[in-house]
Amino acid sequence: MRKKIVAGNWKMNMHDIDVIQYLKELDELSSTIPTDVEVVVFPPAIYLDMVTNLTDYELKSGAQDCSANENGAYTGEISASMLASMDNEEETKRLTYCLVGHSERRQYHNEMNELLASKVNQLLASKLMPVYCCGESKEERESNNQEKVVKSQITKGLFHLPKEKFSNVVIAYEPVWAIGTGLTATSEQAQEMHAYIRSLIEEQYDVETANSTSILYGGSCKPSNAKELFAQPDIDGGLIGGASLKPDSFIEITKAFN
Repeated sequence: MRKKIVAGNWKMNMHDIDVIQYLKELDELSSTIPTDVEVVVFPPAIYLDMVTNLTDYELKSGAQDCSANENGAYTGEISASMLASMDNEEETKRLTYCLVGHSERRQYHNEMNELLASKVNQLLASKLMPVYCCGESKEERESNNQEKVVKSQITKGLFHLPKEKFSNVVIAYEPVWAIGTGLTATSEQAQEMHAYIRSLIEEQYDVETANSTSILYGGSCKPSNAKELFAQPDIDGGLIGGASLKPDSFIEITKAFN
């Protein structure tokens, strides 16, 4: 069974008072969350400690980015090992994930696949799970190059890993043209790309690895369309943007599998 995951990327939103209120509301709603769904939030890094410690619900958390370097004179950067050291309780570990290669990092910070491969290596060395983002732009979709683009992103960013390390990676397919635009890939378009990604994994490794890899959809997923998306056989959850900023809508999405 692949893990079902609903992950909320807060991006650069909320202040500490908002985070406290958010976690309070999430705790109040937590009894309605299906027990077979792993819920994760990716807050700004300065709030990771709050998210890890200020909720009774077993909420998982992750960082939005990390450095490609282990340590050194890299002002403003946060290493994977620093992130891992924030939560070193093995049995109750909550800080588990880190986003890699989100389209906004690729677009605004010119992050290339080779750099992202180094970030993946750093995270796995620190026993954190990368959520590796991939997806095509509007122009690439319109020119029917979406498979070529995604194949390059995954091949260069992930396929250097041996199978045993790749098994600790989650993939998020996020069509760039559907992020923050109000547009959403149809469930058929999303399923087609998720199935294609799974076929790449099978080709690189084997069918068992492909069938055990969780692949999330990350393009304007919200309560109104989550059920249709999550009903697709190769969509294992969502990387949620705007809809994750309100606990009630975020929790509603976790129920979409049922």
